[in-house]
Amino acid sequence: MVAAPLDWLRPPCVMGILNVTPDSFSDGGRHLSGDAALARASALAEQGAAVIDAGAESTRPGAAPVSADVQLSRLAPLLAAAREGAVPCSLSIDTTSARVAAAGLDAGAVLVNDVSAGRDDPDLLPIVADHGAAVCLLHMRGHPGDMQHDPRYADVVGEVVDFLSARIDAARAAGIADDAILIDPGIGFGKTLEHNLALLGAVGRLAELGPPVVVGVSRKGMFGTLLGRPVEERLAGSLGAALAAVAGGAAVVRAHDVRETVDAVTAWQAVCAG
Repeated sequence: MVAAPLDWLRPPCVMGILNVTPDSFSDGGRHLSGDAALARASALAEQGAAVIDAGAESTRPGAAPVSADVQLSRLAPLLAAAREGAVPCSLSIDTTSARVAAAGLDAGAVLVNDVSAGRDDPDLLPIVADHGAAVCLLHMRGHPGDMQHDPRYADVVGEVVDFLSARIDAARAAGIADDAILIDPGIGFGKTLEHNLALLGAVGRLAELGPPVVVGVSRKGMFGTLLGRPVEERLAGSLGAALAAVAGGAAVVRAHDVRETVDAVTAWQAVCAG
C-alpha cells in the first residue's frame, strides 16, 4: 500500500510526460522501446520533474483506443524497472483501464491519471482506493476519437466545474481519500481555443473545489490556432499559458519540456517572492 501518494506534490511543480506510444501528437515513437522509455524517465527526473506520467495509449484528437494488453506490453520494461526501484522519481500511470492501472500501482506507481475521470472502466476508482493511491480526474467531452468534433458549451467553466465536482464525489464514494485526488480541466479535450482560454483564466475557480489543479497545455493544438506554430515551435506559448495557470493557482503543470518549464516556474516564484 502506498502511504503518501502525493508526497511529491510541492506546488507549483512539473509532471513530466512519458509517451510510450507510436502515435502521440508531439513525440510519438521516440520512447516506444524499453531502453528509450527508461532513458526518457531518467532525463525527466534529472530535468526536475516531480512525477513522471507514463502512458501507452495516445489521447491526441482522433486517436483510436488501445487495448489493455497492448498498453501493458508497451509499459512492461518501465514497470519492471519501477518494481526494482530503478525509476528515479515518483511514477504516474496515464490510463483509463483498471487492469493497466492495477499493474502500474503494483509496480510502485503512486498516481493514476485517467482522462475519463473513472467513467470508462468502473473498476478503476476502486482499484486506486484499494492501493491507497491517488487519482487525477480530467474533464473530457466525448472520447479522443471524437472529442474535437464541434465541441459546444453554454458555460464551459460552469460545466467543467460541475463535472469535476461530481467526479470528486465519485472518487470519494469509491474510497479514495480527499488528499489523494487531483483535478484537471482537460485543456484541448473537447474544447475550442476560446474554451481553453476561458478555463485557463478560471483556474482559481477550479481550485475552489478543493483538490490540487493539474494543467496540461504543453505543445497543444491551441497554440497552432492562436500562434500559427507547428508542434515543434510551441514551447514559448506553452510556457506563457503554464505560468498564467500557475499564477491562477494551478499546483501541477504537465509538460514535455520539463527543464524549460521548471526554469520558468522557478523564475516566476523568485519574482513573486522578491
